[in-house]
Amino acid sequence: MEGKYKRLASNTLLFAISNFSAKLLSIVLQPYITFAMGQVEEVGITKLVQNIGSLLIPLVSMGVSFAIIRFGLDEKVKKGAVFTGGLVTICLGFLLMLCFYPLLRLIPLFGEYALLLYVHVLVSCLRTWCTQFVRSRQLNRLVAVDGVLCSATNLGFMILFLSGFGLGARGYILAIICSDALSALFVFSVAGLGRFLRPRFFSSRLWRQMMAYALPMVPAQISFWVINASDLFFVQAMCDGYQDQAGEYWTGLLGVGYFLPTILSVLGTIFYEAWQLSAVTEQEGRTRFFSRVFALYQSLLFCCCAGVILLCQPLMFLFKANFFDAWQFVPLLTVATLFNCLNQFLNSIYMVEKRSTLSLYTMLAGAVANCLLNWLLIPALGPNGVTLASLLSYMLVFLLRAVNTRGLMQMDFSPVRLLFNLLMVLAEAGLMIFQTPQWPLWCALLTAGVCAFNFQGVLGMARQLLGRRRRA
Repeated sequence: MEGKYKRLASNTLLFAISNFSAKLLSIVLQPYITFAMGQVEEVGITKLVQNIGSLLIPLVSMGVSFAIIRFGLDEKVKKGAVFTGGLVTICLGFLLMLCFYPLLRLIPLFGEYALLLYVHVLVSCLRTWCTQFVRSRQLNRLVAVDGVLCSATNLGFMILFLSGFGLGARGYILAIICSDALSALFVFSVAGLGRFLRPRFFSSRLWRQMMAYALPMVPAQISFWVINASDLFFVQAMCDGYQDQAGEYWTGLLGVGYFLPTILSVLGTIFYEAWQLSAVTEQEGRTRFFSRVFALYQSLLFCCCAGVILLCQPLMFLFKANFFDAWQFVPLLTVATLFNCLNQFLNSIYMVEKRSTLSLYTMLAGAVANCLLNWLLIPALGPNGVTLASLLSYMLVFLLRAVNTRGLMQMDFSPVRLLFNLLMVLAEAGLMIFQTPQWPLWCALLTAGVCAFNFQGVLGMARQLLGRRRRA
């Protein structure tokens, strides 16, 4: 029992080092980009191009990154077969993407940035191939070092291509390509991954098993993209002319609105990358372990969520003045991000049981709901409609997963605590959005209430984790 908490705490710390630099960079870069590019419309184009890449990456990789981490953690599986099978999958996926070029040109902005997008997708897949395999071997210190170095090179290339050469959206994508390529080469070399890559290591039997697990994750990832990134495309198409502004203006403003919820997603990403290792490898007392960690996790998330909502207007002064109005998107996007983090946690149950199809069904339901809600809410609420649509969609996914995971694991969700926390942060979001009289005071009181309500749970679990680490 002591060992599992020690490993979770240790891995969380290492992934915090890795992700903190990357996420801190994204937090710093967002205000910098608004100054480097100047116009809201230009930032909007950058966000759209980046999200096209986010859509294509799971298609090209065919979800193999999920199979690499899951099968790589299995002690009975040969590591060389997993690593070689991963590269075969990426190569096949990239060849298919080349064949579908005429169809891909139908995606807005794709034709103009086709070459860069192809290279970006391939390099990103290769980097993920290497880093996921290193994670499966639990070389977590190397992951931490790579995260810091990748962030540093990304920052350098961003400054070079945006401020030095003034390349705009092309420079943004080119900077990502260069930093990802250097990261992949670094991890491949330092970890000596070449010894796991041989044609004779390829196992058709294992590859079929990996694909059976990975392929359902592709539409699941696309469904996640639909709930998240497609909002920008809905806004561009349906808000053109809203308040006499172009669609690109609203996509730029909405893209900046995602900046503050990123703080919450940083916490979720750091925790989930460590948690998925523990979820698979720790088998003794698994149900109790999941329940206790979930209680800690939701307490931390709700405290952070309330704080982000409270500070969203002051923090918008970090941006150029014409981006300040993006604050209006932050409260509901932050609550939506919280539920996305909870959904990730529940996805770990599917991962443990190798039930990726359930992940697909739940995310697909959320994606369909998101599209319908965007279509219904944007005409009534304008760009704000997508934030409510995202929140309701992620809540639907959470409810579906909370129900169907009961057949796999009888985890305690602490529903009363969860509902009370949710009501408090929704009340805070509503007070801020509608600018009710004395809203700063009421929002501050609600934030204090959320933190006080969750303080004992967070402190108790923190003491347990730290205490177990000292005794281990």
